[in-house]
Amino acid sequence: MCGVLGILSNSPVAQELYDGLITIQHRGQDACGMMTYDGKFRIRKGLGLVRDVFHTRHMRNLTGNVGIGHTRYSTIGSGGANDAQPFLGPSPFGVILAHNGNVFNSPELKKELFEKDHRLINSDCDAEIILNLFTKALNKQINKTDVKKLKPEHIWKAVESVYQRAKGAYSVVAYIAGHGMIAFRDPYGIRPLLFGKRMAGLNPDYIFASESIALSLLGFDLVRDVGAGEAVFIDEKTKKVYNKEINKKRHTPCIFEHVYFARPDSVLDDISVYKSRLRMGKKLVKKIKKTKLDIDVVMPVPDSSRTAAMAIAEELNLPYREGLIKNRYIGRTFIMPGQEARKKSIRYKLNPMPIEIKGKKILLIDDSIVRGNTSKKIIEIMKEAGAKKIYFASYAPPVKWPCLYGIDTPTREELIAAKNSVEEIRKYSGADVLFYGDLEDILDSCLVGNPKIKDMCMACFDGKYKTGDVDEKILKRNADARRQQRMCGRAEIEMEAEDQMNLV
Repeated sequence: MCGVLGILSNSPVAQELYDGLITIQHRGQDACGMMTYDGKFRIRKGLGLVRDVFHTRHMRNLTGNVGIGHTRYSTIGSGGANDAQPFLGPSPFGVILAHNGNVFNSPELKKELFEKDHRLINSDCDAEIILNLFTKALNKQINKTDVKKLKPEHIWKAVESVYQRAKGAYSVVAYIAGHGMIAFRDPYGIRPLLFGKRMAGLNPDYIFASESIALSLLGFDLVRDVGAGEAVFIDEKTKKVYNKEINKKRHTPCIFEHVYFARPDSVLDDISVYKSRLRMGKKLVKKIKKTKLDIDVVMPVPDSSRTAAMAIAEELNLPYREGLIKNRYIGRTFIMPGQEARKKSIRYKLNPMPIEIKGKKILLIDDSIVRGNTSKKIIEIMKEAGAKKIYFASYAPPVKWPCLYGIDTPTREELIAAKNSVEEIRKYSGADVLFYGDLEDILDSCLVGNPKIKDMCMACFDGKYKTGDVDEKILKRNADARRQQRMCGRAEIEMEAEDQMNLV
């Protein structure tokens, strides 16, 4: 999962790109990058958080009224600095591109691009593959018609070529030097992408972003979500907006955005993340009430589960308390690179308050249980602080399948629910009682927000991959590739991070 941002403005964009990236920092902490254009491309990329990568001297160099920014957490590739986005392609005209998602046939495409198209992919990031697919097709369109001016029809053909070759889920923002900005979303609309506008005198500014919070913070009005299989092109000179639905399938946005990833103050596909989590909490209450447990207090595991926990406390007529205090200078452990880093950071990240915990029978609410290590450690922390009982509840159902669409759950072996029963997970975690939400309940909780959407991607829960082209062979190949990448990549990241710290 990553965060992507593109701004086409009438004034310098570097500061707004920086501010926008801060709002979507939660979507990726491995690396970040920014490219602007003022007649030549200006670039700054590096490992770490936005505040650590961009200093005053970097911002001064990022001149221009148009640019793209990105926050990365790696699902494919080693996660090193070479994989940081955006990427730059020199032809045609010069194109920069960033994406959010995952192309699961990237090994085949990388080989094809080298052997047939004579294009070298110099990173392990599939955004560079999408860039080469797009620019190759765009060059072909321009050469075929022998015109100097880029037309929307050229863009549509190039995007169509990407759809035909790249399998998976992706939201893409690109800029063609001197011509305009392009955004497109995979045919199933799995990964989010929003489009906004702001009037600056008589001339509009435009923005594309992974979450609506970036638009509202920067003063843009939401125009709409980019549609499934749709491309949008903004002509830089005329500021005219062109769009075309190129290859729309059934729109099935990712449900895990609402469970965990997105900020609660964001709205994706006209569905409030906050409201969907409230409803998920209320749905789970029905299951909890049937057990007739003696509960003293409801507590969340901060931060994603707060909204659902408040709804549960209200429905049960029980006090809501904060028993775990989060150190906000430690990143989200689920998206930290490497299992050992995750384990180590959990204890530093969440500190218990014994005054609220000691002697209490606590209903502890979390958004999901993925690998199981975080839940186990949290319950240990709570019991060490004196909790009498821990009733642990995940408002999401068991995560049993790997995601090939952009979430870092690449192998079934890593998913505790893929090979263990609920009772086995309870024993492993140390919880006195363990609850899971139902798949139908979390789906209903989201669809209520937008009746036009009839289904969502829930492959991580039910194993039904919406693109229809994922089988056991592909799952195994991707799992093997991810394991190998992780083995090779961790040392590389550590060395790059050390070098970067020495240069800052």
